[in-house]
Amino acid sequence: MAPIRLSPISVGHIDDVQEIRKAKPTSIPKRFVRNRAERPSLSTIMSCDEWGFFQVINHGIDLDLLESIEKVATDFFMLPLEEKQKYPMAPGTVQGYGQAFVFSEDQKLDWCNMFALGVEPHFIRMPKLWPKKPLNFSETVEEYSRETRRLCQKLLSFIAMSLDLNKDTFENMFRVAVQAVRMNYYPPCPRPDLVLGLSPHSDGSALTVLQQGKGSSVGLQILKDNTWVPVQPVPNALVINIGDTIEVLTNGRYKSVEHRAVTHKDKDRLSIVTFYAPSYEVELGPIPQLVNENSPCKYRRYSHGEYSKYYVTNKLQGKKTLEFAKIQAQNYSS
Repeated sequence: MAPIRLSPISVGHIDDVQEIRKAKPTSIPKRFVRNRAERPSLSTIMSCDEWGFFQVINHGIDLDLLESIEKVATDFFMLPLEEKQKYPMAPGTVQGYGQAFVFSEDQKLDWCNMFALGVEPHFIRMPKLWPKKPLNFSETVEEYSRETRRLCQKLLSFIAMSLDLNKDTFENMFRVAVQAVRMNYYPPCPRPDLVLGLSPHSDGSALTVLQQGKGSSVGLQILKDNTWVPVQPVPNALVINIGDTIEVLTNGRYKSVEHRAVTHKDKDRLSIVTFYAPSYEVELGPIPQLVNENSPCKYRRYSHGEYSKYYVTNKLQGKKTLEFAKIQAQNYSS
């Protein structure tokens, strides 16, 4: 079969990769093709200071709820294309259905369908983007978001105590924390050696909670010592990663980690991601107790709203967006 032909696209919108897959192409459209990379393995739970990623088993979220959020996410992605397109992600935004971080016509695309929603505080919500189908979608997302919010608050208290800070340090600082959820669906890809599911990046959040769908292919990889390491899912566990905000607040002691998603030739993959961050008006910078003669200040002060706007208006490119916060970055390793 000859390669399929893509029609011209507008920035901020892509051809639905599920629709591309239905045509069973033998090659990949050029807008998706990337360089190859090695894939060693990883199977253990990692800590904040060594990896910036770890997996939580006793998270306290009911397993039935984890199954429910996976089901409504899957059911949404399996809806007809015309139904999903009722909730479009507008160019330059990160809420709705489509693909974020697309800023040019010649940019290589990710083999992924996304659906993202702002959850808290309520003023960031866009009600017209909350789908009517599946019928129980909204109530499931609401309940799931309440539980992941509690989990993030608990984890941040543990992180604070590990730094010899008051356990309420981050909760008090963040005020009414910003929370968003994004669902990612990666269809099987005929050339996974040439295409990425999601480009390498670090998260702009404080914490990110990732739920990997049961039965999904192994797709999450983190960059460790210049090597891409696959994260093997632990049954019923949630993957937690440190975001750029925690790197700044800890003056680089706990670093955000570059990660990406890869595709699989025969298997699809589903993930549900929660982003938890300070209120937009909160001023951020290294916590004074973590700055000293041996660890001089590495980051400037700025509002989280400033950084959030900068983050969503730049394409995913490793940890490049963190340069926004660094001072004298050339003197420090990242």
